[in-house]
Amino acid sequence: MYFSSNVDGVMLHLSRPLLAACLYLLLPWGQGRTFGYNNGFHYQDISNGDGNGENVPQDSPKKLLQTSQHELANPRWSCASAELIIGAALNDAVYFSGIRLHVESPQHLVSATGGSSVTLPCHYRYEPELTAPRRTRVKWSWLPANAITTNEAFALETEVMVAMGNRHRSYGSFKGRVRLRRSAPGDMSLVINELQLNDTGRYRCEVIDGLEDESVTVELELRGVVFPYHSPKGRYHLNFFGAQQACLDQDATLATFEQLLSAWEDGLDWCNAGWLADGTVQYPITAPRHGCGGESSAPGLRSYGPKHRLFHRFDAFCFSASMKGRYGNPPGMVYHLNYPRRLNFTEAARACARDGGRVAKVGQLYAAWKLKGLDRCDAGWLADGSVRYPITNARPNCGPSQPGVRSFGFPAPHMKFAVYCYR
Repeated sequence: MYFSSNVDGVMLHLSRPLLAACLYLLLPWGQGRTFGYNNGFHYQDISNGDGNGENVPQDSPKKLLQTSQHELANPRWSCASAELIIGAALNDAVYFSGIRLHVESPQHLVSATGGSSVTLPCHYRYEPELTAPRRTRVKWSWLPANAITTNEAFALETEVMVAMGNRHRSYGSFKGRVRLRRSAPGDMSLVINELQLNDTGRYRCEVIDGLEDESVTVELELRGVVFPYHSPKGRYHLNFFGAQQACLDQDATLATFEQLLSAWEDGLDWCNAGWLADGTVQYPITAPRHGCGGESSAPGLRSYGPKHRLFHRFDAFCFSASMKGRYGNPPGMVYHLNYPRRLNFTEAARACARDGGRVAKVGQLYAAWKLKGLDRCDAGWLADGSVRYPITNARPNCGPSQPGVRSFGFPAPHMKFAVYCYR
């Protein structure tokens, strides 16, 4: 392409686009036509695109042309940078020196168990392949599963780790628990150790090479169990914040909509409404009946929608996963304590302590039942003062015909039962 323009006696030949771009920005008549300033990264999720949840190219020509004149006029800018902008505007794609950066993940959904280590895969490559390494930067960010997102969901992402070369920095609750795998050239997979319940959500791997940045997202979910929970005072005594704390006290978190939906698909049926992590109130019904949405209604999740988080009161749906034990590295173990006699609540706490553990929490018992197959037809104390027992293989004299965790409610502390301990 050849184009020339004579402005104020200066001839610009676009057969040399680099020189033309630099002169245009530096000359006085070019300073009045500055580009809008955009400092930072912008993401736009296309939920109704090709169905794969993929993102639009991050460095579109529109974004590149929103770089400020002061940045472009800076002597540190190279000739390749100016040529990149012109080429992007003409070709509607982002290339530098004919090289294309690709960031990919072979697995967009990763499941793990609490307390374990997990790897979120992310690889980058160049097309065509380079013979010499380039100086790239990688940034991992995170959107929690229980975040209340908007159309600007990217604004809620928080940094997990930033790395360039051998230098790296981790942030927040991930500090000291994350690293890059680097098992091969281009491998920027994130390794998370000592996985916590709150680590679930959407992770973004972003690779930055000069002006170009591309990203891919990976969802992390925990294998666990959803269970209903109510206050010792009775049904419908918890506002949203009370429900959050109640779940935390039982080694759990408020369940997300997706987790409750998955539990319903696995057969969870509960005719009491409970808070979810997004502030809505819902309950799962597999067998429609009177008082639970009506006999003629279809099975599914019944929703009251969002409720006032302070004034409205319901139960809670909590989510728990197998977690690392307090003593040592193996996963925590819930067990029925063999004791020669029945115990009141105080005696039960002392007996577990003498055995090197503590009274198990409700979330821990549910996780042991669901993930470890704990089966014991003997009601025992738990840390919240409730009495329950886990049944994997339903049988006579052990409650209903379906597997589950049976509950005796919250008996008086002086009553005598067995005890379930955790260590």
